[in-house]
Amino acid sequence: MRTRKSQGLVSPEGAVRLMTHAMMGAALGLIFGLALILINPVVAALLQHGGSSAILVFVITLVTTFAIGAALTGAVFILSEDKEF
Repeated sequence: MRTRKSQGLVSPEGAVRLMTHAMMGAALGLIFGLALILINPVVAALLQHGGSSAILVFVITLVTTFAIGAALTGAVFILSEDKEF
């Protein structure tokens, strides 16, 4: 029986796999931000004095950075997995 070869990034399955990597990165960004606020009181004080816009920028920056990094890493993993077959 042949093993089914994955379609890479251009298939709907590849897009879903890439999206799950990005969502995992976004979740890690949120966890990292929460840990940073809890561990470092200076960051918490800066966010408290900055208001809601500072909190929004802080969260969006962390989530976006981690999500893009995880998506790029996921793309490398998906493409290298295709070359193994």
